[in-house]
Amino acid sequence: MRKKIIAGNWKMNINHLEAEKLLEDLVKCDIKDNHEVIVFPPFTSIPAALKVALNSEIRVGAQNISQYENGAYTGEISSDMLLTLGVKDVIVGHSERREIFKEDNEIVRDKAKKALEDGFHVILCLGENQEIRDRSKEEDFVKNQLINSLKNIDIRGKNIILAYEPIWAIGTGKTCSGEDAEKMCFFIRKTIKELYGEDEASLIRILYGGSVKAENISDLMARDNIDGVLVGGASLKSESFKKLINYEV
Repeated sequence: MRKKIIAGNWKMNINHLEAEKLLEDLVKCDIKDNHEVIVFPPFTSIPAALKVALNSEIRVGAQNISQYENGAYTGEISSDMLLTLGVKDVIVGHSERREIFKEDNEIVRDKAKKALEDGFHVILCLGENQEIRDRSKEEDFVKNQLINSLKNIDIRGKNIILAYEPIWAIGTGKTCSGEDAEKMCFFIRKTIKELYGEDEASLIRILYGGSVKAENISDLMARDNIDGVLVGGASLKSESFKKLINYEV
């Protein structure tokens, strides 16, 4: 059985003092069997978060990683810097990196390749915007993202997780129904089967992200092809995030 994941992406929110306070509350949660909880603070909050989460069941990851080993890349964070801190989880290809910072599939692929080679658990994000969905091209778009973000990468035996995040449902208040989310996650799993075979398709975990909240998490987590959630706004406050961690089956 694939382990479920509840991941909180704090984006550019929460300084290190706030991170300590939030995690001091979250580490008291009883995490369900066969579940994992990961938080992704800003880089400056990672050391504080790691300190509080030490010896707890909550893992601390990074929101981004450089495709470069080291050198004259001002503002970048290398895999060695993260590994030395004790970080083993990283997000690549989030829609905000793709849309705002113009990271194309080639850059995302290079980041994913570097992170996988260095032993990280990689969450690779995929998802379409409203205009693409309005033209009923979401499957074509996501398949192209997936193929090109993993081009020439053999993911078999690697710690890769996929996250379907429809851009039109991130922070907009618009809701992707459980049925639609399941349909897209099933399509992503089918594409993995075409690319890497049935064994990999049955093992890979696929998350859903986009306006996840207490009211819809049980429905999402009950779906056959949704193995967890990548949460934004609801992960910034302990009260709302604990409701997601403690969702009713």
